[in-house]
Amino acid sequence: MDGKEKQGIIWAAAAYLIWGVLPIYWKLVGDIPSGEILAHRIFWSFITTALTVVLIGQGRKLIEDFKGLWKRQKDFWSLFAASILISGNWFLFIWAVNNGHIVQTSLGYYINPLLSILLGIVFLKERLTKAEKSAVLLAAAGVLIITISFGQFPWLSFGLATSFAIYGLAKKTIHLDPLRGLTIETLFIAPFAAIYLAVVWKGGSPAFLHSGAGMDVLLILSGAATALPLVLFAKGAQNIPLYLLGFLQYIAPTLMLFLGVIIYGEPFGMVELVAFSFIWAGLILVTASKFRMMKKMKVAMK
Repeated sequence: MDGKEKQGIIWAAAAYLIWGVLPIYWKLVGDIPSGEILAHRIFWSFITTALTVVLIGQGRKLIEDFKGLWKRQKDFWSLFAASILISGNWFLFIWAVNNGHIVQTSLGYYINPLLSILLGIVFLKERLTKAEKSAVLLAAAGVLIITISFGQFPWLSFGLATSFAIYGLAKKTIHLDPLRGLTIETLFIAPFAAIYLAVVWKGGSPAFLHSGAGMDVLLILSGAATALPLVLFAKGAQNIPLYLLGFLQYIAPTLMLFLGVIIYGEPFGMVELVAFSFIWAGLILVTASKFRMMKKMKVAMK
């Protein structure tokens, strides 16, 4: 393992660790309506990333990136769609955390990689291996157990998994610097966030500047809390194999599950354990298959 790969593992692991403990952050601002938290998250993410780009002397490159995107209309609108999808994902996540559904968010992000496999088949004409077919069936069994037990489909989990999987698909063919790309993404949706905050302000019930200095700081730092793991993830993804990235991504939902059950006391009985076990089995199967495939490729290259 070379130095770049080691660095990549550190960057990616750090990103997933931050994502895994983010529910704690949103719990701290949980008295504020989810829509208002989302608007602040978007607005301050744009301010944070834009200022960082300018301070490190990449303002001109950012303008060039935007002009280049505009010339490539397909990429431009794909990135615009990605920004809408990730905003929806953020809203669902914030709402779920602050309404006692952290375990469901964990389920969503365990399902996400398996859903990405299915999207690859449909949109990228990828072919499933036997292990991947088995993993998808195991995950489907887990979801079916939850659906039958609770009498309703886990829409929240699937909303999180689907929005993030499609977001990843939309960005797959767009090659931009991680920080500048995120700046453009948030630029697309920052005006909507600003308008929403202005309406809340005019209505006379804004949280910002009316809930104490500590809350104001938390809302402002929500931009950094959003941007940092995304940039770390992008840097890590550039330096490590996809199978390693896939293995590391289980850090976040595992931490979320721990927080939901141990720290915040959300219910997790035998039905949930059995359902999650099916999904975990599928993920282990896919991961083991990827490891074997990479080992064979390394042997073949020697």
